Amino acid sequence: MEPERKASFLASMKAVFWSFFGVRKRKDYEHDAANLNPFHVILAALLGVAIFIGVLLFVVKLAVSQ
Repeated sequence: MEPERKASFLASMKAVFWSFFGVRKRKDYEHDAANLNPFHVILAALLGVAIFIGVLLFVVKLAVSQ
């Protein structure tokens, strides 16, 4: 039987944010793996990628317009 997942969407966003940088303690990774909802992680990752692409496009637009 699978353990009950209790972490919030905000906790998933935090885990995805740190994973973008590749900075995670093993203890935190194991806690996340046991408690995060996979649907929330996928949604947070897609949101993170969209924000990252938006920031990149903004920076390029700023650089080109100068």
